[in-house]
Amino acid sequence: MSRSSALALTIGGVTVLGVAAAFAVPAAKDWYDTRHQQTSAYSTGAEAKRERTSVPRWLPDEATSVKYSMKTTGGQRVLVASLADGKLPAQCKPLTGSSPDAELATDWFPKGVKGKATAKCGLYYAYNDGNTLTAWATHQEWIDADAP
Repeated sequence: MSRSSALALTIGGVTVLGVAAAFAVPAAKDWYDTRHQQTSAYSTGAEAKRERTSVPRWLPDEATSVKYSMKTTGGQRVLVASLADGKLPAQCKPLTGSSPDAELATDWFPKGVKGKATAKCGLYYAYNDGNTLTAWATHQEWIDADAP
């Protein structure tokens, strides 16, 4: 094999590896960032609570189109559901102060919810937009709830 052929093969191999890395590294990062995140969808609040004990008990059984995501390694949670009457559940209390941003991302949970919560429902910050309930819990809230 000539020196120029070997050089061409080396350059070609490095190029192929570079292209492969350009695709593999972002995919690996996405997997790493979401490997402990579980996402589910349910027809009703009753079904969601029956299927997953971590779904908040304050979610009305009659809620529909429930989407829920959680970290298995902490207390980060996000929840979106439709409420027929558009009212927050009775267990929700008016929020005093501002709310933090959600710590989980999904394609269905709104971005930039920091400061939008109007209520505190258990460990969750929540607000309604029409009939849509949007709620999220932070890892720190979860830690504080278990603290002595």
